[in-house]
Amino acid sequence: KSSVQTIGEEQIQNPYTELLVLKGHHDIVRFLVQIDDCRFASAGDDGIIFLWNAQTGEKLCELHGHTHKITAIAPFSSSDGTEEKTDLIITASADRTVIVWECTSGRQVQKVSCFHSTVKCLTVLQRLNVWLSGGSDLCVWNRKLDLLCKTSHLTDAGISALVELPKNCVAAAVGKELIIFRLSASNNGSEGWNVLEVKRLVDHQDNISSLVSVNDLTFVTGSHIGELIVWDALDWTKQASECNFWDSSVHPDVQPEIKLSQSPNETSVQHLTSDEECVFAAVGKGIYVYNLQMKRVIACQRTAHDSSVLHIEKLPNRQLISCSEDGSVRIWELREKQQLPAEPVPTGFFNMWGFGRANKQANQAAKKMQENTPMYFLELVGDLIGHSSAVQMFLYFGELGLATCSADHLIILWKDGERESSLRSLALFKKLAQNGDLQLKL
Repeated sequence: KSSVQTIGEEQIQNPYTELLVLKGHHDIVRFLVQIDDCRFASAGDDGIIFLWNAQTGEKLCELHGHTHKITAIAPFSSSDGTEEKTDLIITASADRTVIVWECTSGRQVQKVSCFHSTVKCLTVLQRLNVWLSGGSDLCVWNRKLDLLCKTSHLTDAGISALVELPKNCVAAAVGKELIIFRLSASNNGSEGWNVLEVKRLVDHQDNISSLVSVNDLTFVTGSHIGELIVWDALDWTKQASECNFWDSSVHPDVQPEIKLSQSPNETSVQHLTSDEECVFAAVGKGIYVYNLQMKRVIACQRTAHDSSVLHIEKLPNRQLISCSEDGSVRIWELREKQQLPAEPVPTGFFNMWGFGRANKQANQAAKKMQENTPMYFLELVGDLIGHSSAVQMFLYFGELGLATCSADHLIILWKDGERESSLRSLALFKKLAQNGDLQLKL
């Protein structure tokens, strides 16, 4: 019998009771990126990019230009002093090309095909008005796709993930290593740029699988064997390390390493996200909440899904959403446990000989710490059943709902049933009122 938590048909806290199925792709849909409050783009293994309206599900554009699967996608709002703001998206493909698209018209702005290997990640540095591509080397581009500078060949494995850091720095995941690069504009007044390697961090024992920025002071990395490392974003020192991921509730006072999953083949940190207070980790089939201040896991759901959790996001409320290879999308709520009173310490040898005072004080301190340390748990409050294959990722659009993409070639827009019903009623009343006014005029 599966140990995965189940939920009944009555899902009182699940607002997503309506769905719109968006068809167009004919292979795995791996990426969704938000363009603005109402538009998003989808891409995957068919090499096609679609632009959609998140409210209506209308297909806005179909972008053809790549001949192989899409390997990375990033939105880029471009503007300079003379132009209005333009919404762009940048796509990289296994055909070793990168294309910049204009979102309103769907036209190709620029295409580059000078890469020696596939670009695996794209990162936009909005403040510097440049963007980076990571493959076998790190390239820096302006918004017109002029190459500003690049590193020498790093490794055949290439850069798998990039994250922006303060002081014009970026962290690049290259296998087990984390390489810190600094970008600087040339001092001679030209438009030249330099990219310099400033540090290599070799603390991970296995390939880095996830990388997330928490704030201007902190970023976090996760590896395939379940290592979680918290880094200082200014001097790149290690702040905390959780490598074995055993149950923190058994040893709440032990600082070192917490094991998130017992089975070695289920310990991979697939995805990380953060709300500055906590890091939320998708590890194997489970979800773990790591508090940055306490430096420990405060809540976990070891078998959140039947298969690996591929993506996780924290909503503005106390809820989390996760999606999995098993085709499910689940909503969780982080709740505080009711604290049980601490057990009294039994009288023993030390009390008999008058050594009880120190023991009593230690017990009171432990009890006080227990009372002051809130414990949390993740409760399943919603289960979205609609996809027939692995759900790769999702986008949260607030009151417009949730968009999910899957290996079943589909995108689903999940809607708040009550809200949609009231909107339809309002539209009907307006239409009836307009028809009534028209008849009165006639």
